[in-house]
Amino acid sequence: MAERFGISRKTAHKWIKRFKAEGLKGLEELSRRPHSCPWQTDKRIVEDLVALRKASPSKGPKKLLGKLRKLHRFVELPAESTVAHILDRQGLVKAKRRHRRAHPGCSKRAATAPNGIWAADYKGQFRLKNGQYCFPLTVSDLYSRFLLGCEAHPAVSMEQTIAFFLRLFREYGLPNRIRTDNGVPFASCALGRLSALQVVYIKYGIYPDLIGPSKPQ
Repeated sequence: MAERFGISRKTAHKWIKRFKAEGLKGLEELSRRPHSCPWQTDKRIVEDLVALRKASPSKGPKKLLGKLRKLHRFVELPAESTVAHILDRQGLVKAKRRHRRAHPGCSKRAATAPNGIWAADYKGQFRLKNGQYCFPLTVSDLYSRFLLGCEAHPAVSMEQTIAFFLRLFREYGLPNRIRTDNGVPFASCALGRLSALQVVYIKYGIYPDLIGPSKPQ
């Protein structure tokens, strides 16, 4: 039977013994939690810590540890991180709400004439026969669907991207808007999501238009 199920004979005897003692319930997975933990925080310290926190709800782990040292002078106290974990486990920590800057979202404007809106994107990179990667950058006019330019870059480069757009501006003129995704180098995590590339757009009087997150359509 042990050979059939690919286990050792010792393991087979263990499961048979547990089945004889407890039936089907004995075959259930048991908890792997250790029976004792030598480095577990003393119960008295936890109780005192909870009492101090309830008395001073605004005090954090560092200040609470200072008060605990006065109560337990000759006992090794837990670290600040452990105190924070204990307070959280006891339900004495309120989770802070993260305020994220809302994404402006893609404008509802549609291209009504050539050079109204350009669309730019780094199409997925692929490996060449020599082992190097190619990152194709494409720019098209959304009204005419004309491909204004397609250039292969060895990497996503801010300098090469800016130089590519400047060449297109000289050849085809300036668009009113340039619509891109939220990735590098088109956007950033800075104020207003402005990247160095978008600053160039603005200097030329072009409005940088970002699509909504995860909405390539």
